[in-house]
Amino acid sequence: MQDTARPARQIGKVVAGSLAAGLAAAVILAFLPVGTVDVDFATAMVLFGFGLGWALMAVLSGRFTDQPQRWAVAPAIFMVLSGVLVLVAPDSVVDALGWVWPPALLVLVVWVWTRARRDLHSRTRVWLLNPVLIVLVILALGGAYETISRATGPTVAMRGQLVDVGPYRLHLECTGSGSPTVILEPGAGGSAASMGLIAPAVARDSRVCVYDRAGRGWSDPAATPPDAAQIATDLHELLQRASVPGPYVLAGHSFGGLYVRTYAAKYPDEVAGLVLIDSTTAKTTPAPPPQAGSYSVSKHLSSLIATTSRVGVGRLLSSINYSDLPPTYRDDARTTAATGKEMSGTIDEYGVASRSAAQAGTLRTFDAKPLIVLTAAVGNSEGWMEAQNESATLSTNSLHRVEPGATHIAFIDDPAHTPAVTHAIHDVLVSLRTDEPLKGP
Repeated sequence: MQDTARPARQIGKVVAGSLAAGLAAAVILAFLPVGTVDVDFATAMVLFGFGLGWALMAVLSGRFTDQPQRWAVAPAIFMVLSGVLVLVAPDSVVDALGWVWPPALLVLVVWVWTRARRDLHSRTRVWLLNPVLIVLVILALGGAYETISRATGPTVAMRGQLVDVGPYRLHLECTGSGSPTVILEPGAGGSAASMGLIAPAVARDSRVCVYDRAGRGWSDPAATPPDAAQIATDLHELLQRASVPGPYVLAGHSFGGLYVRTYAAKYPDEVAGLVLIDSTTAKTTPAPPPQAGSYSVSKHLSSLIATTSRVGVGRLLSSINYSDLPPTYRDDARTTAATGKEMSGTIDEYGVASRSAAQAGTLRTFDAKPLIVLTAAVGNSEGWMEAQNESATLSTNSLHRVEPGATHIAFIDDPAHTPAVTHAIHDVLVSLRTDEPLKGP
């Protein structure tokens, strides 16, 4: 007697296996060793992987079961064709397709749901396929949100200039007059625009420059995640090619503190003073070596995560930040933060954080040059204050100021606490101009 239950069980295995294979392929393909890894590459690979999963469902269900799911060819073609366009089409074409693919995907989901309801008689339709279709609906709505927001959002023009530093171009904006020049270094996830409450205030006292690190703001991305040593080298090259004379006062917030410390260690004659703004703790242990070869797992991972920018995740996150910045800086920060490039750049920084902290630790002394350490009084982790005290011992001409009521991010985005930063920079400038020690508190 023929086992009539077998085909039903088989179709369930085919559906589950095909969907799982598609997910696995999407992740594996995104980590292929290629010359250029960016959000376009990762998006295309994810689409190819999911397209493979749908194709397997169409082929295997027809070969091994009595419930062929020929409709699965349609989403397979849709995914693969979309991936090809993302990979090879000009950016202008891909941007224009942002108006097409969300409604097309919604239509496809409705059609797939109708055909599967007719042809697929298995509990996997309810427990596996339908949830996948719901996810596709969410992605389509997210894509529509991203496209509409990009089209209706404020038009932002880049201030400053793009400077070719060799491997890529970096964005630089200098304002104000006077010397020494102040260089502001934002923390991880921060662009030049995120210093919009601080730079204009410092510009009233001296010349001040803000810039976007590789992969941030208006700057080009780097091929591999840049650590503190590379960031310091990039900044040095940027200032030289843009003819910004030194020596400089460097002010770095959070991860930016690691970068200015590394710069001071590499180019001590170019740094006249430092302001460490609730700086991430440096390490005195040797820096782990960079990953051998050109292949970077963290770069692939950050590009994969950044694919979510195409469905509005980056824009949604940026829309709740920067609310206290002046309108021009706020729109700039939100616009660039919404991009896949900046999402990837942020993740890249965290991926090499341990190496950056060790590189910053190579600054063992700042001699008698003026140094002010600013520390937030609220929300500190265990050992944070002790590490800040230790940073203040780098120079014999230093102050450690604890800002009452301030959190880590408040030094950058809260108008009640950003004056503490500008005041510290001003005090370092006065010390240099008068050749007198810093005066407390």
